[in-house]
Amino acid sequence: MQTAITKMLGIEHPIVQGGMQWIGRAELVAAVSNAGALGTLTALTQPSPEALRLEIARLREMTDKPFAVNLTFLPTLKPVPYDEYRDAIIDSGVKIVETAGNNPAAHMPALKAAGITVIHKCTTARHALKAQQIGVDIVSIDGFECAGHVGEDDIPGLILIPATVAKVTIPVIASGGFGDGRGLVAALALGAEGINMGTRFMCTKEAPVHENIKRAIVSNTENDTSLILRSLRNSSRVARTELSESIVDMEKSGATIQEIGPKVAGAKGRAVYENGDVEGGIWTVGMVQGLINDIPSCAELVHRIVLDAEKIIQTRLAAFAH
Repeated sequence: MQTAITKMLGIEHPIVQGGMQWIGRAELVAAVSNAGALGTLTALTQPSPEALRLEIARLREMTDKPFAVNLTFLPTLKPVPYDEYRDAIIDSGVKIVETAGNNPAAHMPALKAAGITVIHKCTTARHALKAQQIGVDIVSIDGFECAGHVGEDDIPGLILIPATVAKVTIPVIASGGFGDGRGLVAALALGAEGINMGTRFMCTKEAPVHENIKRAIVSNTENDTSLILRSLRNSSRVARTELSESIVDMEKSGATIQEIGPKVAGAKGRAVYENGDVEGGIWTVGMVQGLINDIPSCAELVHRIVLDAEKIIQTRLAAFAH
């Protein structure tokens, strides 16, 4: 199943693993890339640019297949040395970078001078068009169903994907709500060149996530997410827990960022993935968890998705053409 992104990125299947904070580590990335999809290392999971260099080197010992590095630009209380992380990526010879969050324009000259293919993730068609204008090669469009930052426009993928494809001339990757062959076929039908999956890869054998969290994803339904930080215009989709619902209630009562901040601390979220306490902190997950019923290896998952997609195209859809 060859598309514009498989050719551009040198991958076998039109499937990309999303950049996930605390989860996009070498073990998962290598497993995804070795399965013929595109694994994505998360730069800011590493505590320093030097640690990122070491993680990239460690990843290269596990795979000789293409992989990407995600660099997300977000407003933070403590300044992040983004230029140094970017230079660590460039110096390490990485050839694919996924940017997300704020406009990456300031970093584009350095990335393009290094011959890097840039994928930018965004949540609106107008931002996708802007990304094309500043020179990114591919846009990954994130529908309202997604985990983590959903944007403030609340546009689901069924509308957002074709609306974006209609506005840009560069390839589009569909993100948010994808987890199986049906989703891949739907994305292709809507004009995308492939899919990006975060939550689905989070629930695989190789993902560096505690078994309790993986089992929670399997047992949860599509209704078991909460939208927090809406009042701060930094909306994020997370697992519905007593903690996340308490934050929603705080926001309804007019709580300030100073009051909410300690409850959503990133360190607590990291601890959830490590120790498996679902109430220990805020952790992100997408609505697609309602379609997740098992914990396969990355190779099993990618193989299944591609086979199911081909089967749907060759049988169910072909039947409607007669």
